[in-house]
Amino acid sequence: MTDLPALARAAADAVDADRVIALARDLVRIRSVVDTDAGTTEADAARFVADTLAAAGLDPIVEEVAPGRPNVICDWSGSGFTPERDRTLMFEGHTDVVTEGDPSAWAVPPFEGRIVDGRLVGRGSADMKAGVAAAIGATLAVRAVAPDLPGRIRLGIVVDEEGMMLGIKHFIASGWADDVDGAIVCEPEENELCLVQKGAMRVRIDVRGRMSHGAMPYAGVNPLRAVGRLLVGLERIEADEQARCGEHPHLGLPWITPTILRAPVRGEAQSNVAPEAASVNLDIRTVPAQDHEALMAAIRALAARVADEVLAESTAAEPRLDIAVDCFESRPSTETAPDDPLVRALQAAYRPVLGKPVRFGGVPGATDGTFLSAEAGVPIVTVGPGDREIPHQVDEFVRVDEMVASARLYAAAAIVYLGAIRD
Repeated sequence: MTDLPALARAAADAVDADRVIALARDLVRIRSVVDTDAGTTEADAARFVADTLAAAGLDPIVEEVAPGRPNVICDWSGSGFTPERDRTLMFEGHTDVVTEGDPSAWAVPPFEGRIVDGRLVGRGSADMKAGVAAAIGATLAVRAVAPDLPGRIRLGIVVDEEGMMLGIKHFIASGWADDVDGAIVCEPEENELCLVQKGAMRVRIDVRGRMSHGAMPYAGVNPLRAVGRLLVGLERIEADEQARCGEHPHLGLPWITPTILRAPVRGEAQSNVAPEAASVNLDIRTVPAQDHEALMAAIRALAARVADEVLAESTAAEPRLDIAVDCFESRPSTETAPDDPLVRALQAAYRPVLGKPVRFGGVPGATDGTFLSAEAGVPIVTVGPGDREIPHQVDEFVRVDEMVASARLYAAAAIVYLGAIRD
């Protein structure tokens, strides 16, 4: 589709590129790392977003999710908007960023907000302060050219996406998603339209045995022997799941990744002591063909087998081995129908605005959109500026022209989506 309604074209053209770039630079300069030692949270970044929106004549609402960790919600609606009849489109972003690590490892100071060769460099530049700036720029452009639009835009700029996603959970629990018809999640996905995203499971396995002297291991039950067998067994489960599911065209393979191993769980480790307890954390990434409950059943069955095997081999006078498996976070994979009105609106705007054929992709990690889709039932499309693999790396960057292009795409798609005739 090469034709674009004149009003949608006008909205794309009305995006103030300099303003979008300046917003992103100013946001990068705010160290919104959740850092207990430094005493920083998302508060300063959220305050900046709220002040920016207020200065533009909008009425942002600031809601504290946890001490010093506020969501910012802001609605704009055209004068032709009727809540019972017309659509609400959400632009979703987050203010938190991951740690910068060692600042001396960066070619550019991570919170300077410097533009080098057309790239804004800094922690959070791609993930996802560029997306937040693009969403704000698009909203202001739509307001400028379509004051009587029969639709509403809701900005949801939330906290804790990099953690347990407390911000979007609070947003949903507070009822803000109830009247949202579709959401653009402005994460860095190279401006591909991502209709699918992987699920995520956070699992902790606690193994408790019986402590013993390293010279006399037979007197105890070493939990690390069980951990070793668990890791081998998890590799087999992963391989079976990969063979069963195959490689998803946009998401690739599912993975079971051990990320944390602790032994002993408490106290100082000693080379001549077999610990009483050990723990393993898993980061599991799933595709739509997988069922989280079935996967957990397989892991629990593995744990039971390993416990039985290790106990059967034990020569301790009082053998003991307990393995507990806890899935403390489960985020299902999501998939939005290709014929959803939001997808069609983005497709209609894509080539006219970006000057290239529509590109589809998939989100390799979970996003706040996971909960918007799975819990609130909101159709989502994840699309935004920034290379998919650059977040969380040293010298993170986003191309400024790509950031402006995202804002123009958002603005044009909003006009198409919100201006559509409703039944």
